[in-house]
Amino acid sequence: MVFLKFLPLLSIFAFLILWQCLAIFLHSHLLPSPENVARVLWQHCESGELPHHLSITLLRLVVSFTVSMFFGCIIGIALGMNQKLNAFFDNWLVIFLNVPALVTVILCYVWFGLTESAAILAVVLNKVPNVIVTLREGTRALDKDLLNMAKFYGFSQNKTLRHVILPQLHPFLMSATRSGLALIWKIILMVELLGRSDGMGYQLHLFFQWFDIASILAYTVAFVAVIQFLEFTILKPLDNEALRWR
Repeated sequence: MVFLKFLPLLSIFAFLILWQCLAIFLHSHLLPSPENVARVLWQHCESGELPHHLSITLLRLVVSFTVSMFFGCIIGIALGMNQKLNAFFDNWLVIFLNVPALVTVILCYVWFGLTESAAILAVVLNKVPNVIVTLREGTRALDKDLLNMAKFYGFSQNKTLRHVILPQLHPFLMSATRSGLALIWKIILMVELLGRSDGMGYQLHLFFQWFDIASILAYTVAFVAVIQFLEFTILKPLDNEALRWR
C-alpha cells in the first residue's frame, strides 16, 4: 500500500526521464529539454507575463465552467426525468454535440462580435451538451425504490434532493466536472487564439508564429500544473467527502 502512494510520483519522474532522453537523442530545438523549459517558465513568471495571461484564462474558465454546469445539470436532470421532453429535445442534443467547436467559436464571433461575452458563450455552447448527456444518463439510473421510499416517509423535496438524488448523481457530477475542466480549457485556448488579445491561447499563438517551442511547452506545463492543483485540493477532497458514507 505504501508503494502505491509513490506510484504517481514515480510515473512523473519516469516521464521526465523519457523526455530528457528524447531531447538528448534528437538534439533539436523542436524538443527542448525539461531543464530548458523550466528555465523559460521561470523567466515568464519573473516578468509577470505568464501569471497575467494565466489568470485571465482561469477567470474565463471559472465563468464558463460555472454557467455550463448550472444549465447543463438543470436541463440534464429535466430530460432524464421527463420522457416526452427528452424525446422532443434528443435530436437537438445530438446536433449540438456534433457541431465542431471551431464552428461555434467562429459563429459567435461573427454574430456577436469579438467581445468577452461572445467568447464565454462559445465555450458554454460547446460544453453544455456534454453535461446534459451525462446528467441525463445519471438521472435515468436513479433507484426508483429509493425515491418511492423517500416519498412514503414524507421527505420534502429539499431532503429528497440532498439525501436521495444527489448522492446517486455524485459520480455523474464528478465525471461532468472532470471532463468539463479538460474540455473547457482547450476550447478557451481556441477562443483566445481566434478573437482575444490576451490569455494563454493568445500567447500560444504568438509563440507559434515565433516558433518558440520552449515557451509553448512552458505555458502548457503551467496550465496543467494549475489544473492538477485544483484536482488534488478541491475535486478529490469533495469526492472523498461525498463518498464517505461508503
